Amino acid sequence: MSSNLLIKIILTPLIIAAATLVARRWGERIGGLMIGLPLTSGPVSIFFALEQGPAYAASAAKGSILGLIPVAVFCAGYVKSARRLPWYLAAAFSIGLYLVSVWAVSNLTPGLAWEAIVVPLALVAGTFAIGDMEGQNRAVQSPWWDLSVRMATATTLVILITGSASALGPKWGGLLSPFPIFTFVMVTFSHSQGGAGAAWSLIRGVLPCLFSYTAFFIVVTLLAENASLPVVYSLAALTALGVNGAALALILWRKRAPKGITPP
Repeated sequence: MSSNLLIKIILTPLIIAAATLVARRWGERIGGLMIGLPLTSGPVSIFFALEQGPAYAASAAKGSILGLIPVAVFCAGYVKSARRLPWYLAAAFSIGLYLVSVWAVSNLTPGLAWEAIVVPLALVAGTFAIGDMEGQNRAVQSPWWDLSVRMATATTLVILITGSASALGPKWGGLLSPFPIFTFVMVTFSHSQGGAGAAWSLIRGVLPCLFSYTAFFIVVTLLAENASLPVVYSLAALTALGVNGAALALILWRKRAPKGITPP
């Protein structure tokens, strides 16, 4: 078993468990903010650099940035379809949109500067596309088996997707590595148990966090071939945490803002 697959298998159930408990304690949006971080793709990028070389890691990182456009499409598609469809049909519809989007962006060969402009714009567009549903989710008591099934589902998806992507080279491996496994698992469970509003709230937290994902891989793409790996990934992690901290601060500010005041 490759080391990058092993680390995904170890981290995936832990991350899903932590995100689920965070969402139960502080709300779906804060849970979504957590799962948008490169918590598995970041360590996998390190193993790419160690096993395949810095050039491979830089190429895969560039593909990972572009791969966020299909993720934004998935998020917007799920929320839109969840307004009218049950969770399993919304999941099928949004995955279909995701795969079509991956195929579309696979035909592009943009430079990093282009990606650094277009991908954040796609994330902003996705945020506007999901609209406003706050207050429509209902509080529910999760069944006893909920957490273990979430962990098992996410780990199974990781094995299937990683096995497919690893044989496709750095471009396709990078494009498929942002597949929203955590978002998919969390949003389908939230939708089935708490309704469309719960799905909206979770994804409303995921989308801002994807800016930190973008920042992480921009740093890797720029520096992987020009600096030592500890420096590269330390800077990438610090940058991602800084961006994510800003997104969390904005979310908390919006929650606490007095009525009549509209934060940016």
